[in-house]
Amino acid sequence: MTTIPFTYDVKDDPWVLPYRGTVGMWCLILAESAMFLIFVVAYIFYLGKSLSGPTPKEVLKLPIFDTICLLSSSLTIHLSVTQFQKSSRKGFIGWLAATVLLGIIFLLGTAKEWNDLIFKHDFTIHTSLFGATFYSLVGLHATHVAIGLLMLSIVLVLGLLDKVGEEQTHRFHALSMYWHFVDAVWVVVFLVVYVIGR
Repeated sequence: MTTIPFTYDVKDDPWVLPYRGTVGMWCLILAESAMFLIFVVAYIFYLGKSLSGPTPKEVLKLPIFDTICLLSSSLTIHLSVTQFQKSSRKGFIGWLAATVLLGIIFLLGTAKEWNDLIFKHDFTIHTSLFGATFYSLVGLHATHVAIGLLMLSIVLVLGLLDKVGEEQTHRFHALSMYWHFVDAVWVVVFLVVYVIGR
């Protein structure tokens, strides 16, 4: 019985360093995840320990529509990246514009919720321990959504001006990772604050 020696030519499959922007984004996501974890744990720890003020059940409503919009934006950003990789400028811009629009709708929903809480229920960050933890956690997430929207809007404007080329593929993919992260964090925030917390 003869055996065929196994040979592997390194030239056939050279190892390539990953794009540093992707590595940087993963590091940012890990760091941000740790920060959100601290805020989520604090919210859960202090849940029900407020000595005054309204309870979550009395003032919080389920933001179903806003949640659907934000989670749908994960699909639209994915489609935008896919169209970008296929060099479809129209598809890339169209799906990116849809992502920005859905993000704006989410932020407007959050602003309306806060407006109602502050002016209709007199519920602020100073009202109680619940107020402090609620506004800190939801506000932290809203800030991340706003930052993501700013970056996506810049890419959208550059795309409309035809200033985004194939060389930016890795950068746009890294940005989409951030947006997926923001959406994933909202799932946790929604479950902890609006489902478990009520």
